[in-house]
Amino acid sequence: MQNAFRLGLTGGIGSGKSTVAQLLVKLGAALVDADAIAHAVTAPQGVAIPIISDTFGPDFLTPAGALDRVKMRALAYADPSARQRLESILHPLIGQEIQHQASLAAKAGAPCIVFDIPLLVESATWRAKLDHVLVVDCTPPVQVSRVMARSQLSAPEIEKIIASQAPRSRRLAAADSVVFNDGLTLEQLAEEVRQIAPRFGLS
Repeated sequence: MQNAFRLGLTGGIGSGKSTVAQLLVKLGAALVDADAIAHAVTAPQGVAIPIISDTFGPDFLTPAGALDRVKMRALAYADPSARQRLESILHPLIGQEIQHQASLAAKAGAPCIVFDIPLLVESATWRAKLDHVLVVDCTPPVQVSRVMARSQLSAPEIEKIIASQAPRSRRLAAADSVVFNDGLTLEQLAEEVRQIAPRFGLS
């Protein structure tokens, strides 16, 4: 049995990365979504919740018992070590679930496994695990306008998030392929993805 093609997918906030991921799924890829896994482990009853409560205190949980992301984001901006402590809790749990989902997809015969990893470029270990890195790119003003349209965040808040991610130049330098998603309609974006899909064992 042929091994599944391991495609790393990344891009800054508002780049359209999640849309590209879904387009690849429509072409037959299996998706392992690190953000979705991160939300699951920090949701009510999530495996990370007891550790977060022990480490940061129950004040950092919502009344429903999930991670209070607003409060944690504010703490992380004020105290960089808090972000490191949170990541030391979450990253091993997320990594285990990523490997579990990838193993299931490979056993199911997926021709391509898409690893949607927001911090792929920042990671010291991910590149060696992948056959190819696809970056979804757009200009920062487009990022800001897209995120403002879908969220309650202000432009300065979004710019802070962009500044906390890998620089655009660093993402592009790490890319084997780039989809420039700036000014494209959904149909044009889908066509771009269709054109590059055969490189990843998809048709």
